[in-house]
Amino acid sequence: MGLVVQKFGGTSVGDAERIRAVADHVARTRRGGDQVVVVVSAMGKSTDDLLRLADDVSPVRPPRELDMLLTAGERISMALVCMALAGRGVEAASFTGSQAGIITDADHTRAKILEMRPTRIQEALDAGLTPVVAGFQGVSTTRDITTLGRGGSDVTAVALAAALGADVCEIYTDVTGVFSADPRVVARAKRLNKVSFDEMMEMAATGGRVLMLRSVEFARRHGVPLHVRSSFTWEPGTWIVEEEPTMEDAVVSAVTDDTSEAKITVGGVPDHPGVAARLFRELAERGINLDMIVQNTSENGLTDISFTVATTDVDDARTACEAVREELGAAKVTADTGIGRVSIVGAGMKSNPGVTALMFETLSNKGINIEMISTSSIRISCVVRADRVEDAVIALHTAFGLDAVAS
Repeated sequence: MGLVVQKFGGTSVGDAERIRAVADHVARTRRGGDQVVVVVSAMGKSTDDLLRLADDVSPVRPPRELDMLLTAGERISMALVCMALAGRGVEAASFTGSQAGIITDADHTRAKILEMRPTRIQEALDAGLTPVVAGFQGVSTTRDITTLGRGGSDVTAVALAAALGADVCEIYTDVTGVFSADPRVVARAKRLNKVSFDEMMEMAATGGRVLMLRSVEFARRHGVPLHVRSSFTWEPGTWIVEEEPTMEDAVVSAVTDDTSEAKITVGGVPDHPGVAARLFRELAERGINLDMIVQNTSENGLTDISFTVATTDVDDARTACEAVREELGAAKVTADTGIGRVSIVGAGMKSNPGVTALMFETLSNKGINIEMISTSSIRISCVVRADRVEDAVIALHTAFGLDAVAS
């Protein structure tokens, strides 16, 4: 008998019919001989509805109370799934994040898991029950309800799988797996049968929308195999596992894109030690995450420092830069929200020369200018104008031989 953690996203439990379908699938898994722990997100757009309700009530949203409000969505889902399972003869019990033993820090709306104490979940399994756990939430060391931020239900599922020693963590969503590009952008994108943790982390970090980076990092750190599947077809999907050293990797596995970032430039900065450190310390203390960073060549003792941030952080990032501009001796701070990023990812890039040249030649042939570049051993990212991102993705997908063969 194996142990499977099955996580169902918002679209998978979007209405009564979908919840019944989930219950049918869980029941079939149980009949196949496996124990199951279910993790659920809030139904459909209910989290967005709660956020809108909060806005209607007051422009002031204390983070502690916002967490208390938002966790209601997952609690509704878990209770309804248990009822649907009962209707199929499967004894189930629902658990909030705190009841499931998910201990977090006290950073409301974006808490991080510090410890797992799944005693009650294990007791339920030992009693022959199917635990259904509310995703996205936990309890802080100060005994307050917390939420885990974007992708939090995936993190819940992976954390439980790791703590319980599950054989696999299945992530059910509205797509059939991980694709070589966004199918909405590239019509001939193909589903990937297997992706390494390293590749999936790069894809998640550069615009892949199937899994959030935090959940992949957690799975890799604790050795939890992931299986991304569709809750609408139930067909096998994409496995995310440790890279096998002997397997022949494709040079490039996927092309990703992201238009949710902006570029901040601090211009005319004196080029001497300590300036960049002071700038980035100010940003760090305000909790602003940076992505790509470029410093231009010094000219007449001055340089420009550019970096990208999420568009939601643009105003805060610009305010932080202005706060230290005079101290740094910088001339100006500018923000550009008209950018996008396109990336190629593949484990085979480590041993194949010429990948960079082909990428740049492909973009050049399409008249797409590159504004910033960053790389890792298995990823190359370029910042281009936002209105050329889709053109870049389609061209690169073809150039690296990723187009699916028409049937």
